Amino acid sequence: MSQVTNILVVGIGGQGVMTATEILAEAAIALGHDAKKTEVAGMAQRGGVVSSHLRFGSRVLSPQIAPGTADVLLAFEAAEGLRWQHMLRPGAIALVNDSRFVPPVVELGLFDYPTNPVADMKAAGTKVVAFDATTIAQGLGDIRLGNTVMLGAIADHLPFSADDLLACVLQRFQKKGEKMVDLNRLAFAAGRAAVGMVEASTA
Repeated sequence: MSQVTNILVVGIGGQGVMTATEILAEAAIALGHDAKKTEVAGMAQRGGVVSSHLRFGSRVLSPQIAPGTADVLLAFEAAEGLRWQHMLRPGAIALVNDSRFVPPVVELGLFDYPTNPVADMKAAGTKVVAFDATTIAQGLGDIRLGNTVMLGAIADHLPFSADDLLACVLQRFQKKGEKMVDLNRLAFAAGRAAVGMVEASTA
């Protein structure tokens, strides 16, 4: 546990970026890690961009991830994944929801949305696993499950087991009843399976 793990979670306000980071931190702390996180939200409640840094290990001094040192980039939105790919260390992985969410800065004409952000990331040499977390969540009956789908997606790219992370996810929904717990268990499994399928097909 001497090594520090750096995870960068990015997306658009309302997608659950901060909640996902909190759950990842809770799982790390439950397993005895020191964990620190920090968030930057730009009008998050209105669909602005959100980034959240999480660092955990035996001892963590700063929550801030330095460019070129992130072990995993968990991108809830593809263009945000492209914008933050410079944070990854060489050989690290980006797990990307390739559904298109256009932030207000694009709709206002302040920025152009890239035509194919996932292709741009791959062209830059980034190892990308792209899947449609939004459609998976909608298929389970609630787009808000996208957050748990994304947590399932990162489950096999952490220095602790997927079961440990799942336990922290389900703990969040215990008070909301058995149906909500079961839905989130399905969403987690679906996100994990989606990443596994993409990785198997490109191996």
